[in-house]
Amino acid sequence: MPQTFRLRARRPWLTLYFIPTVPIGGPELFVQCDQCKQTWDPTVMQMDQATHEMAAAEQFVDETIRSAVVVTLIDGSISEAEIAALLDLGSDRLGREFDREELGRLCSIAQQNGIKAANYVLTVSTRWDQGQRVEALQAMFLAASAEGELSDEKLKVLAEMREILNLSDNEYEAAIEATLR
Repeated sequence: MPQTFRLRARRPWLTLYFIPTVPIGGPELFVQCDQCKQTWDPTVMQMDQATHEMAAAEQFVDETIRSAVVVTLIDGSISEAEIAALLDLGSDRLGREFDREELGRLCSIAQQNGIKAANYVLTVSTRWDQGQRVEALQAMFLAASAEGELSDEKLKVLAEMREILNLSDNEYEAAIEATLR
């Protein structure tokens, strides 16, 4: 879906007691999305379509891995089975190799910042298409069910994901059943 962007500028100021007083540099250009208000360096406008699609695909994989991590951490800890499932998920299903150290860093960031699975997925899923939403749900389910049984907390969060990802009951059930096969 096409989106509109604006080229904007801001100027850094020297502040005294939180009051901008003297400009200390020239204008700094940035690009801002009119819809989500995110900002980027202006060089993003020089990207060709293939490079943009590749960057978007890499971003989706990273967001899916983080989503699976925060769902796994719902119960406050991560087991060896969950670690193995997350590492396999990255390499086998998502095509991105990462190691225990990077996984540990992701877990630490999520726990230190108190990142809630529902809030994170709600935020990042706005740019996912329907296929990506299903794929992300499957990744979250695989990570959450790594120990065999799902805790009540994880079941609740996965059920919440159906609504957050805007999936019908049939789409949700089909995604879970496909994952179990």
